[in-house]
Amino acid sequence: MSDTEHAIEVRHLTRRFGDFVAVRDVSFQVRKGAIFGLLGPNGSGKSTIIRMLLGILPPSEGGATVLGRDAYIESESIKPRVGYMSQHFSLYADLTVRENLEFYGRIYGLDTARLEERKKAVMDLTGINDFVDQLAGTLSGGWKQRLALACSLIHEPDLLFLDEPTAGIDPVARRHLWDLLFELSGRGVTLVVTTHYMDEAERCTDVGYLYLSRLLVLGKPDELKRLPQITPEGTSRYELRVPHVAEHLASLRQQSGVRDATLFGETLHVLIDEDVSPETLKSHLGVTDQEVEMRPIAPSLEDVFVTLTANAEKEGASAVEEEITETLAGTEANPTPPAPPEEKPRKRVPGKAMFGLWAVLVKEFFHIRRQPTTLFFMLVVPVIQTIIFGYAIDTQIENIPTVVLNLDGRRQSRDVISAFLNTRRFQLVEMAVNNEQYHRALTSGRAKVGLCIPPDYSDKLLLGQQAELQVLVDGSDSQVATTAQSTAQLLGLNLSINRAKSFADNLQVAPSRDSSGELALPIDARVRLLYNPGLESAYFFVPGLVGIILQLVTLFLTSFAIVRERELGTLEQLFVTPVGRMGLLLGKLFPYAMIGFIELLIVLAVMIYAFGVPINGSITLLLVLSMLFMVCSLGLGLFVSTVATTQLEAMQFAFIIMLPSVLLSGFMFPRSEMPLPIYLVTFAIPVTYFIEILRGIVLRAADFFDLIPSVIGLTLCGLAVITGSVMRFQKRL
Repeated sequence: MSDTEHAIEVRHLTRRFGDFVAVRDVSFQVRKGAIFGLLGPNGSGKSTIIRMLLGILPPSEGGATVLGRDAYIESESIKPRVGYMSQHFSLYADLTVRENLEFYGRIYGLDTARLEERKKAVMDLTGINDFVDQLAGTLSGGWKQRLALACSLIHEPDLLFLDEPTAGIDPVARRHLWDLLFELSGRGVTLVVTTHYMDEAERCTDVGYLYLSRLLVLGKPDELKRLPQITPEGTSRYELRVPHVAEHLASLRQQSGVRDATLFGETLHVLIDEDVSPETLKSHLGVTDQEVEMRPIAPSLEDVFVTLTANAEKEGASAVEEEITETLAGTEANPTPPAPPEEKPRKRVPGKAMFGLWAVLVKEFFHIRRQPTTLFFMLVVPVIQTIIFGYAIDTQIENIPTVVLNLDGRRQSRDVISAFLNTRRFQLVEMAVNNEQYHRALTSGRAKVGLCIPPDYSDKLLLGQQAELQVLVDGSDSQVATTAQSTAQLLGLNLSINRAKSFADNLQVAPSRDSSGELALPIDARVRLLYNPGLESAYFFVPGLVGIILQLVTLFLTSFAIVRERELGTLEQLFVTPVGRMGLLLGKLFPYAMIGFIELLIVLAVMIYAFGVPINGSITLLLVLSMLFMVCSLGLGLFVSTVATTQLEAMQFAFIIMLPSVLLSGFMFPRSEMPLPIYLVTFAIPVTYFIEILRGIVLRAADFFDLIPSVIGLTLCGLAVITGSVMRFQKRL
């Protein structure tokens, strides 16, 4: 048989996962137009072989040719000609039947007229017309399989892979599905089917049986039934119909000369030596001639695979494979597997990068429309977060708990206490009466500041001597401690100046006077605050919140969108289509970029109208640079999706990224105060630059030239993130 008559040629195919060998040295050929059944227990390697033939899983050794092309190197040129129906339902449950069909039609590049024609043809073929506007997730198991078959046929493939297409559906649906497969085979479509059902294997033109990663046997069903290993010389197979059939099974297996006994519905199938007469068998069962019906039968495919499995367990899979290969060698249907070709450099031929962009783009908008929780998370939650954080975060520290120990008790000491409390930085929580109570208030945490006035405080002031005040500050909270320290020092200075002015005024002596002749300090330092004269914390925090929230939403949603498809199996289904890698990525990311831009406008509106923070600079520049940051943030989400395999892992990785973004970006704490190693790390955090851009434009009215360092840093981060993410995202498992 010539090579052109083979749709698939597999040559010594092997696949390892670490030390585990999933497929070991498998070779076979599939004729064009055949229905090739690949059978075997779970874990035998059936799905792994299909994935290697589809080019989404590279082989460890050997190779395969599909439709005349290398299955792995030239997989992108093969995918437009093959269809794939995965083991589990892997279409989009939140799209309708029509929308799923249109999506896969666009993926394969069908124009509008051709798509309508093919859509009608596959719906008529599968009989799914009555459910065209129903969500795919609400269909029954049988109709889901019909829809999956329709989607895999939308582009008229020459070769169709079906991985356990009838698993989990009822017998009626199974029969209808096989009727469709026979019709396709009659039209010249080559079918590769994996199944667990022996009755389905009987319907295949050729069958291969996998066990323990090896291909034990390959041939036509009738040829396999005639193998000498199935009914060895000197044995015969019979079907016994007796009352209470299950009760006789165990005793029959212990009977001398009985090689095998299997329950088959209401009968027993037995393999016995020819020297065991039917009368001897009846006598062992203890039944009369009238109670038993016994007739010779030919072996079924189930007998074939049960026998081969048992032999493989006893003798080893490799020994059984060699024995059967020698038996079948030389026949036309089972030629000797070709020798492995000389190894050549295996460099994959890339597909069209942007192919399928429009199909993925339209599909993502359908997803967003049918996910109200996603829209709520993207559009409403940011507003709530902005309001909560804007009101909750306040750097103005007031009412620090203070304990006072006044050992003087006179008017001058009471004036000091009043001066401390009038600053509004300190709040009196306790008046101690002794040193033990004073120190206990500090060590217990009831008070963060302690003020101790010595007993000779008033005496020293009256004598013109320097009087001391003891202020103890709890340093466990740096911001509180800094505020308390600076306020206490400033208060001491003010009290000293006021007393010195009073003393100098009484003596009519002063270092300087003001324009009205009143006593005044020699230097008049008038302080003016720019950009935020009221020192309102909202002006500082709310612009930073815009950057943090924008990254939070885009990062989480992008990573979840891709990981969710991986979990549901729909991403694997996309991998076997000709959609380009960049087309897939941009089609998935662009809708979220648009939603992110709308989110940006909403959050900026909340910043302006709810918190009264005006944008002093160019709004156009702000929006352009915000889109630059959004590209970087979407890239981070894509990177998370290439690392995580589940949505839970995606959430964990996203939080790992968000934590340094909040703490080290300058959003809450000044970067200049950080240790040098941590300060250097902040330059690798994209939101660091975006927060600088936001505060520069919103507060200081900075123009592009003022922001060049931040723009360069954000651009470099974006290029690094996008490049790394795209390189990690591959169209294979």
